[in-house]
Amino acid sequence: MIRKELESTIAIWMENTIRDFLRSAANALGPDTAEPAWAEPIVGFSSGADPLYGQFKADIGQFYLTPEEIFNSSFPKRYVAAGHLTVISWVLPQTEATKSDSRQENWYPPKRWVQSRKYGEDFNEHLHDHVAEVLIRAGFPAVAPSRSPLFEMKASKRLGMSSTWSERHAAYVAGLGTFVLCDGLITPVGKAMRCGSVVARIAIPPTKRPYSDPHAYCLFFAKGACGACIRRCPAGAISAQGHDKEKCKAYILNGTLPYSNSRFGIRTHACGLCQTKVPCESGIP
Repeated sequence: MIRKELESTIAIWMENTIRDFLRSAANALGPDTAEPAWAEPIVGFSSGADPLYGQFKADIGQFYLTPEEIFNSSFPKRYVAAGHLTVISWVLPQTEATKSDSRQENWYPPKRWVQSRKYGEDFNEHLHDHVAEVLIRAGFPAVAPSRSPLFEMKASKRLGMSSTWSERHAAYVAGLGTFVLCDGLITPVGKAMRCGSVVARIAIPPTKRPYSDPHAYCLFFAKGACGACIRRCPAGAISAQGHDKEKCKAYILNGTLPYSNSRFGIRTHACGLCQTKVPCESGIP
């Protein structure tokens, strides 16, 4: 009983650590504005021993790192079993102002979306570092996989270009959302979001997953209806067969990147039109 109460207290501490950082001045759309890049976050937890991580490795490729592998590679002097690790995951929703601007566009992202992709993601990286540092100072070794030298892009035989760690997959394991036709993640606060995670040697009860189907929240998979993201994609990179990563990448590199740079003076890989003006934009449809 005492152990469960302690673990619940630690979970609340972690949630407050993330939410408090979101309320800081660092959460801004740019260096010249105080307008927040992100709305109120949601947080979830998963066990490093969750079998889904092993399934991801089998599906994506042997280069994909499980929590146990990323942690023990980062702290090699003393092996820690997967069951003693917790993956702390969060979702940062786009603000209503940013989503509203994006709904008005059909070809290129609006300024707020470009700013959130650049400065908002810079903040997200700082959030990764902050959460890991808070844990380490409190005596809990921690690593942010996407901030690790071990994080890189590799070619998956089944899925094309993939990364050695996936924030969306970690969020899925932590009960924060399910996958959608365009490869995004539908969460209780919608698909228009960014996410992140930290792996730590700490005991926090896993968040209960309210789903078993990885596509449970997507109307296309659940009911054979919708397909709004197909119509929203200016690159034709989304179809009933899923998300064409190469088409998407080409459109961003040759279209939205030069546009953002010339129009707003911000060089970043932004688009996100498939995340707005769709039923899953701000919640579970």
